[in-house]
Amino acid sequence: MKRSGKSQQKIEDPFVVHIDDLTHAGRGVAHRDGKAVFVDGGLPGEEVECVYTVCRSRLDEAQVTRVLESSPERVEPRCRHFAICGGCSLQHLASEAQLVLKQGWLLSSLLHIGKVQPEQVLPPMTGPLWAYRRRARLGVKWVAKKGRVLVGFRERSGAFIADLQRCEVLDERVGGLLEELARLIETLSIRDRLPQIEVAGGDERMSLNLRVLTPPNDADLAALRAFGQRHGLVLYLQPGGPDSVQLLGADPEAPLASAEQSGLSYRLPAFDLELEFQPWHFIQINAVINRQLVERVCDFLQIGPEDRVLDLFCGLGNFTLALARRARQVVGVEGDASLVDWAGRNAARNGIGNAVFHAADLTGNLDGESWLQGGYDRVLLDPPRSGALEMMPRIAALGARRLVYVSCHPATLARDVGELVHRFGYRLESAGVMDMFPHTAHVESMAVLRGPA
Repeated sequence: MKRSGKSQQKIEDPFVVHIDDLTHAGRGVAHRDGKAVFVDGGLPGEEVECVYTVCRSRLDEAQVTRVLESSPERVEPRCRHFAICGGCSLQHLASEAQLVLKQGWLLSSLLHIGKVQPEQVLPPMTGPLWAYRRRARLGVKWVAKKGRVLVGFRERSGAFIADLQRCEVLDERVGGLLEELARLIETLSIRDRLPQIEVAGGDERMSLNLRVLTPPNDADLAALRAFGQRHGLVLYLQPGGPDSVQLLGADPEAPLASAEQSGLSYRLPAFDLELEFQPWHFIQINAVINRQLVERVCDFLQIGPEDRVLDLFCGLGNFTLALARRARQVVGVEGDASLVDWAGRNAARNGIGNAVFHAADLTGNLDGESWLQGGYDRVLLDPPRSGALEMMPRIAALGARRLVYVSCHPATLARDVGELVHRFGYRLESAGVMDMFPHTAHVESMAVLRGPA
């Protein structure tokens, strides 16, 4: 515990506070001794007993030890590890209340950061509450004193790996195997040289990418191969950077094979599309929500058969190829050249000839880029958490009549939308959230804008 000037007795003694609000990280907000206290496990309206975990000059942190007056929206967490694991922060809050909370965060960000309000608030997009997560990064730790391997997310209040037997939000193909996976790693010669596992799942196949600091021996490879075959998993080894990833092969004489053989893919049935990807590629974490999102984006853009559409931060073509089913032409732009190449492959696999892709740093100097010429009728952008402020003047200059902005961070969405509205004359028609990450404080959202007349 970090201490800053408080007596040990005061730090260790339980105290009672009233929870006034929730932070955007899902922690309760209380006030004591003239300071804010962020309380893990507290919900607005509750009286809770808690103890300090961190004390600073301006802000303290605490953990609930007992709920004295419970919120009507409090529910029993499904996961036995919820109090420790940092993978989720809102399992104690009813799912309907989670959506209200996230919608409120979005609208508050738009109002206070962007100084804008949507003409319409969209109903939240919802999907499965459990076993939805098809991408994750799991920590691995050999604990010599216990003679055990831990596999899981980081603990909520520290850098240690939470001791998980299963995960309720991970795709069941992996979420139910964490204990068995830990026992497998305990048998390996490299058990203390395997710090991380990347999980990536398609519709039919699930992959595990094992970060290895030391090459596994033949016995290790045989054990890993048997585990993958037993559970229908595709296993990879990554000894260095992303370029070093290799597929664990079935032939003992040639255990490593080309990663081209992974067979990972997901479908967008409404558009008759199947997109292939590699375990290190970005894909939307929630397959059900992604299908809804792609359909909703295409509908909001109101694409006609003569429209030319620009898809910024296009990745491997998740939106681009669906848009191409409705538009005259779609131009996808992405900063990662390898993803651009993969997007082109996906277009070819699906028989799409009216989508073209370009690699470009969308935060840098774009003067002279050919794809900025000719104008566009519609624009879609799905940037990283940092947003796309640098692109706002460029987008405004294109003359698009409609724009959809998909975001993983309400604050940067609000900032950029405010720029389009106040500086360039756009109108914010609608905005809303999608429940891409149930039981976490992550807020995925979208805004629909109409260009100036």
